[in-house]
Amino acid sequence: MNHKTTILFDMYGVILEESKGNFIPYTFQHFGKEEHERLIRQFKKEQLFTKAGNGEITSNTFLTMLGYDNPEYHMKNYIENYLTLDKGFLPFAEKYHTKYEFVLLSNDVSEWSSYITDYYRLNQYFKDKIVSGDVKCRKPDKKIYELVLEKIQRAPSECYFVDNSVQNLEVAGELGISPILFNRDNKEYTGVIINSFEELENILKR
Repeated sequence: MNHKTTILFDMYGVILEESKGNFIPYTFQHFGKEEHERLIRQFKKEQLFTKAGNGEITSNTFLTMLGYDNPEYHMKNYIENYLTLDKGFLPFAEKYHTKYEFVLLSNDVSEWSSYITDYYRLNQYFKDKIVSGDVKCRKPDKKIYELVLEKIQRAPSECYFVDNSVQNLEVAGELGISPILFNRDNKEYTGVIINSFEELENILKR
């Protein structure tokens, strides 16, 4: 087996504590109850959030279509005040980003992912960032994993992948990437499970 050189990290539920994000609750809180039926239709039937996360529409277009009159403000307000950086990530990153290549592999709106990594000063740790909104495909589609491996020029056996989604990890495992579940949501999983970056460090030390 090849020596591990690279760690692929999910954002939501790994680096950020919120596994699903809080944007839909944030939106329902912002608009009155009379708007909720419209919002449900836009999220579920029209799939606006999915389209933004797939890079089909920009963040500003997405937020404007939902009815926000200042989309840039609400993107920043949501990210800064409704998401939480895991306190263990920065100490872990400081210690290990020179020993392993860190690669972000995230389903997210392009502009949001960029703002998150800027706001929390995470860019210094990542050799590369693969975001669904940039590459127009998303986990667990096999193509996004193949795209990552091609871009970073690594064999699957050289990579760990840390995600909070069992489905995402199963596809990565099928390709030969070593999957690790960050178990924010107490899911059933037969593979390697961690609950903190301290536990991830223990795996790397083995």
